[in-house]
Amino acid sequence: MNKNLKIIVPVAGIGSRLQPHTFTVPKPLISVAGESILAHIVNPLIELDPEEIIFVVGHLGDQIVDYVNRNFKVKASFVEQSDLLGLGFAVHLALHNLENCPIMVILGDTIAKTDFKSFISFGKNVVGLKEVEDPRRFGVAVTEDNRIIALEEKPKNPKSNQAVIGLYYFDESDNLKKYLEKVISLGKKTGGEVQLTDAMEFMIRDGHNFIPYLVDGWYDCGKRETLLETNRVLLAESSEVSNLPGSIIIPPVHIAESATVEESIIGPYVTVSDGAQVVRSIVRDSIISKKATVENSLLESSLVGERAIVKGIYNHLNVGDSSEVGYR
Repeated sequence: MNKNLKIIVPVAGIGSRLQPHTFTVPKPLISVAGESILAHIVNPLIELDPEEIIFVVGHLGDQIVDYVNRNFKVKASFVEQSDLLGLGFAVHLALHNLENCPIMVILGDTIAKTDFKSFISFGKNVVGLKEVEDPRRFGVAVTEDNRIIALEEKPKNPKSNQAVIGLYYFDESDNLKKYLEKVISLGKKTGGEVQLTDAMEFMIRDGHNFIPYLVDGWYDCGKRETLLETNRVLLAESSEVSNLPGSIIIPPVHIAESATVEESIIGPYVTVSDGAQVVRSIVRDSIISKKATVENSLLESSLVGERAIVKGIYNHLNVGDSSEVGYR
């Protein structure tokens, strides 16, 4: 185990695909299956005993800083990214003051379920991959003889179906730093952003070996539909059982201890977060966020934001934080 391992977690994005929720809550702090997205990501990393976890913050970054300091027993530092110029630029900022060390990079909006100890010992440079049906919206890797021979960001005509999932390991941070500086100095951007895959492609061309690591469990939290799908998958893995007098609970569900559920039918696949209230309602395949209220409603495939108030609704909802909807 590399005792001087440092982990970079970029969490600066505005989360446009999850608006209106991300107007007031950063995407990594949205609840899924009983925990924040960020908790699902960071808790397994602490088992690696990293020297430091570096969070690259931006949009509503003060909430990220407060959450990390309150919830994780790990040395943490924070780098601000004011210009949202892509993942490559975020990692470049995090590397700026680091002395040469092994680093791991993991995105702050996707959840990977894998053996991270195996991952960081798999080779000098390792990239997490997942076979997907449509890889066009991802970085794509082309492999040969158990090594990556080419990388391409969001190709129109993918040469493989192996998507780059946002999980990386580099044995020497100085190498990555040098190639990111090259990408930036050349003004090279893909999709208007500085891409980590472009720096890695330069490294491959110069003879650096990258080893593919296939990840089975990889869950996207970037938009409402995929967040609800992730909620379903993670709840199905849980053994939690809830029994609330006066209500019917159909597992799998997560109901926080501080939540209130009265005269309702909950489940399957429902998260009811801390301080939320569900009264005389039927809710399935949904996430009810912290301190939200749902009354006299029937909700399915819905995402109800923090402190939102929903009354008398029979629909699929995507209600943002502190919103109020219903019949008067």
